[in-house]
Amino acid sequence: MVEHAFGPYMKQLREQQGFSINQLAEAAGISNSQISRIENGVRGVPKPITIRKIADALGVPYTDMMKQAGYIETGQAADVQDVPEWATYKDRRDFKRMLEDEDDLMFDGIPLDEEDKKRIKDVLTGLFWEAKQMNKRKKPGESDPRS
Repeated sequence: MVEHAFGPYMKQLREQQGFSINQLAEAAGISNSQISRIENGVRGVPKPITIRKIADALGVPYTDMMKQAGYIETGQAADVQDVPEWATYKDRRDFKRMLEDEDDLMFDGIPLDEEDKKRIKDVLTGLFWEAKQMNKRKKPGESDPRS
């Protein structure tokens, strides 16, 4: 992960867009203290869903922010662009199966358009690798600290 670089990167984006911390917090639907902690490196890299909210509020590409956060590796082929270096063969296989599911994505019985499908894929990709990484950090027999 590129944790040390994400906070200043996010601050620079916010300032380029002319947002105050409070304005970004309101637009993204997260607290101003969380924005401040991320920018100052106190909080570290936020979860993909938080990055999505910030990217949408700032009007910047979500994938750019995910790359800067370290969730997506740069310079890889399109099929494996979202695969972290630490992923094993089994992890990659599981991820490929998830992406290859050809069922139509729907919301309230209505098929989603390509842009919405891409947004959902981006969020799922970040969550998939975050969950895999958290699972690898747990010691066998250790309970999940999130429960």
